[in-house]
Amino acid sequence: MSQSHPEQNAAGATRAAVDGGAGGAVVDLNAQNLPSIGANGRGVQTPAFALDARSVGVVHFGVGGFHRAHQALYLDRLMQQGRALDWGICGVGLMPHDAAMRDALTAQDGLYTLVEKSPDGTRAARVVGSVVEYLYAPDGPEAVLARLTDPGVRIVSLTVTEGGYNYNPRTGEFLAETPAVAADLAAEPGGEAPRTTFGYITEALRRRRAAGTAPFTVMSCDNIQGNGHLAQKVFTAFADLKDPELGAWVRENVRFPNSMVDRITPVTTDADREAVAAEYGIGDRWPVVCEDFIQWVLEDDFPTGRPPFEEVGVQVVDDVEPYELMKLRLLNATHQAMAYTGRLAGYRYAHEATQDPLFAEFFAAYMDREATPTLRPVPGIDLDAYKRQLLERFSNEQVRDTLARLCAESSDRIPTWLVPVIVHNLAAGGREQAGYDGAATARGPVALSAAIVASWARYAEGVDEAGEPIEVVDRLKDRVMAAAAKQDEDDLAFLRDPELFGDLAEHEEFTRHYVAALRSFKTAGSRATLEVLRDSGWSTLV
Repeated sequence: MSQSHPEQNAAGATRAAVDGGAGGAVVDLNAQNLPSIGANGRGVQTPAFALDARSVGVVHFGVGGFHRAHQALYLDRLMQQGRALDWGICGVGLMPHDAAMRDALTAQDGLYTLVEKSPDGTRAARVVGSVVEYLYAPDGPEAVLARLTDPGVRIVSLTVTEGGYNYNPRTGEFLAETPAVAADLAAEPGGEAPRTTFGYITEALRRRRAAGTAPFTVMSCDNIQGNGHLAQKVFTAFADLKDPELGAWVRENVRFPNSMVDRITPVTTDADREAVAAEYGIGDRWPVVCEDFIQWVLEDDFPTGRPPFEEVGVQVVDDVEPYELMKLRLLNATHQAMAYTGRLAGYRYAHEATQDPLFAEFFAAYMDREATPTLRPVPGIDLDAYKRQLLERFSNEQVRDTLARLCAESSDRIPTWLVPVIVHNLAAGGREQAGYDGAATARGPVALSAAIVASWARYAEGVDEAGEPIEVVDRLKDRVMAAAAKQDEDDLAFLRDPELFGDLAEHEEFTRHYVAALRSFKTAGSRATLEVLRDSGWSTLV
């Protein structure tokens, strides 16, 4: 069960020993060296607050680039104002690859460099100081539980990826038989150490309940529709199986607010480390680079309190769903449209594919024709302007977001982000139900969504159009590649997986477009397939 995104080249966690150019030598990033970093004339913002004035109020599972570019930044903004110093973050890692984050953040006293890159080439750098400590759970499970049961901790937040919720995306049901989860369910209290977020959070809640300590709020920040509702469902299901009485208490007392999060944050590379050293004179084991856009929409449901996020740009609302559907079905699903078609055609970066007019037209057509009609009105958002902005963000070549990142973990992403669009449009009166301005139709269009799924099926064959091997990164890698290998004998082999696609293989209105697209990707290639779609007015390959 994935708990966080493993970032490539994490072992560039060795300090870059390079000259700092005209600005002088590189200085290791740590608390002792903050004054010299802030005074080196490179324009890096450093914490204006005393690090020892912070205390932990948030425990976060799944510390990766996105969390450090997003939630941790919002807290740092508050701390720069001298506020929320009791809401510092304790990061927790559970998986073997998280040991590299432990090493980097421990050596740097929780500090790291965040570099925001604008499309015009301008950059802004700051040292973020909101992470107080990082605990690698295998090193000391009781230390993690002690932190989780600390009354000062009032929020436990999550960026554990879509797969980290351990549920069937088609049925929404919790998967109790997963080995690590089953082991946690079988363990006696005080016995074998937990292995999963479910085990740690539930045991901490059990201890807090026994001690009369108020429960913390569980705040999901993952790209899942109704992420708070899903978190409530799976964590309560685990607690029910562990102890029905505890499960009932969790259901009654623990809150799980929904949220929508957005910031394109590519994997950190050695080139990023070298650039931070050369441009800012900072030896940072694991900096973060990201785009200059950021958004967080958060449901206001925190019985034991929260930081004043709205003071630093967070949209605190009563209903997150319109915003999250907008983001998941426009940004995230369009990333999937880009990932496989672009990679098959020979592109390696998001900006390369988006700067190709044919591909950009495809992305826009999917958003306009198939995704937008499934959305409710979004308060305060001009959807046409939002979609134009998305294409501009995707085109930002300063960020250098890789298609490999967007292609990873497809079996978690396609069922979560794109299949709901398809299901909606196959339902009777899809456009009318969505309140879309235009004539109602019996069914919404699905040709472009079918092409996206077909491009994944072609990609999962593991070789590109130039005959070069593709490294498929997916928790279900063996399963999806085995299905893709059968496509020459059965056009629908890839689609015949009910856990991923439900009953889509039985919908002729979808499969006729899917089969045509798959055959075209296999025989004519990605660009030729999109050209035929464009010539049809983005309506069909059939």
